[in-house]
Amino acid sequence: MAKGYDESEVKTRLIDLLKKSKTGMSGIEISENLGINRTTMAKYLDIFAAEGIIQQRNVGNTHLWLVEEGIEKLQFPDDYFKVQEKYLDFLNNAFGRSALGLIRNCMNSEANSVTLITEVILPTIKSVKDLFAEGKIGTSEQNLLFEIILDSIKIINLQNLIPEPQKNIVVFSSDIDSILISEATSAAFHARNWKVSSLGNMSSTMDVLFDLDLKKLLTKIWKGKEGIMIIVVCSSSEESLKFFSEAFQSVKGKNQKNLNLILNAKIGKKIDVKADLITDDLDEIIQWAETAYENASGQ
Repeated sequence: MAKGYDESEVKTRLIDLLKKSKTGMSGIEISENLGINRTTMAKYLDIFAAEGIIQQRNVGNTHLWLVEEGIEKLQFPDDYFKVQEKYLDFLNNAFGRSALGLIRNCMNSEANSVTLITEVILPTIKSVKDLFAEGKIGTSEQNLLFEIILDSIKIINLQNLIPEPQKNIVVFSSDIDSILISEATSAAFHARNWKVSSLGNMSSTMDVLFDLDLKKLLTKIWKGKEGIMIIVVCSSSEESLKFFSEAFQSVKGKNQKNLNLILNAKIGKKIDVKADLITDDLDEIIQWAETAYENASGQ
């Protein structure tokens, strides 16, 4: 990009400018208002359009630029709470495009991906489940909102990051209710440069052959057993937690020091399950995994 211009500053000024226009502005008008030559401005417009910040609308022979729904000027870390409120409001009104635009805006405003997941996505998942439990929304609306949240997680997960080959993690849900938690957990580890294998909902695999199936998978994705491998099971069912915990112990055996199990769940005191970590706090899970990797690397 041309010298003398700060892309972040141009983006902020462009959003402010287009927010004031209800009908949109042409590239020439934008160039004149921002004091940037037309060729350079055209390149910026193409970049911001690809990022999902702005969109082009053709009116006759005129090409007009408008801000995408949900886009506004954001500053992090101050605006996470503001984003969470706005994101939930968009969902409550079934404004899917606005909700996704807001997440794109966060990503393009250099929000921390993990914080975006823990401070915006996860609280919203809980809020939607609470609305359903209270009878304020039905099954159809809950499914619609969950699809929007899933698309939001996919946006966060689109970052082109190079995973560290020795940081390996398998993430899956043990029931339908935990699918979104599983996807959010996968995206958070992806953002921390872990090599993530996301298996989705594995409730249908709860049979005597699961441990053999898991062993086969590990031989393919954890070749040479270099570094560390962590299995994360996201669950809301105590029965499934017991099953996958017992299956994991069978897979691990006695000599797999760098093979670990995390149960992303909240369980009662009476349930007896074995795992290296049991918590539904994603920040705690990530911190534990990073520490376990550091310890394994130092062996």
